Amino acid sequence: MIIGQAPGTRVHESGVPWDDRSGARLRDWLKIPSEVFYDERRVAIVPMGFCYPGVDAKGGDKPPRPECAPLWHPPVRAALPRIELTLLVGLYAQGHYLGKRRQKTLTETVRHWRDYLPDFLPLPHPSWRNTAWLKKNPWFEDDLLPELRKRVKKLVG
Repeated sequence: MIIGQAPGTRVHESGVPWDDRSGARLRDWLKIPSEVFYDERRVAIVPMGFCYPGVDAKGGDKPPRPECAPLWHPPVRAALPRIELTLLVGLYAQGHYLGKRRQKTLTETVRHWRDYLPDFLPLPHPSWRNTAWLKKNPWFEDDLLPELRKRVKKLVG
């Protein structure tokens, strides 16, 4: 299961989750092609917010509406009892699912990814805005991504 933020502008317009550059980067991290990524028998894609939250004052997307995940995630997860790994993509998903177990920063939460296995694996958001973060944290590509890819390959082939 991949839990990310609310749909952004492009995804809102296309109606296809992760149908943007962030999705391309996420699929590259996972090393799975689009046909596997969008195969609902193999991958469940669940946003923190189920509607487009609109644009903030700076022109970016607003955060997911806070009432969505507490209302909708429990029945969605109950309907998907065979989930073996949940990727928590970004701060909102990590905050909701890890709660007090989360570290003080996203960087530290992702750095301690082993602490959340086997159920959860926290990831930064694959947005182009995080390119500098990826360069500052080479351990993500060197240590976390190989383990992520190994687990994903085992689960989805």
